[in-house]
Amino acid sequence: MGAKTVGIAVSDDLRPALDEVVEHFGNGNRSEFLRLAVREFQGRLRLERLHAIRDRAREERGGRRYSADEVLDMIRESAAT
Repeated sequence: MGAKTVGIAVSDDLRPALDEVVEHFGNGNRSEFLRLAVREFQGRLRLERLHAIRDRAREERGGRRYSADEVLDMIRESAAT
């Protein structure tokens, strides 16, 4: 895997907090911490998107919630057509 150095500016008052989380989560390695942070926030972004899709689907269904069995039945019916 090729890596490229990127510059990130951090204010002096934020530096102690950065050092703390880098030490704890990145074992003192800023690059490792950044990789972990990106993955974490990517996961959060995906979750937000899934929640938006779920909320939109609920609105389209008048707020009705479906059980897992009902969802599977709808999928089967849709696949059969």
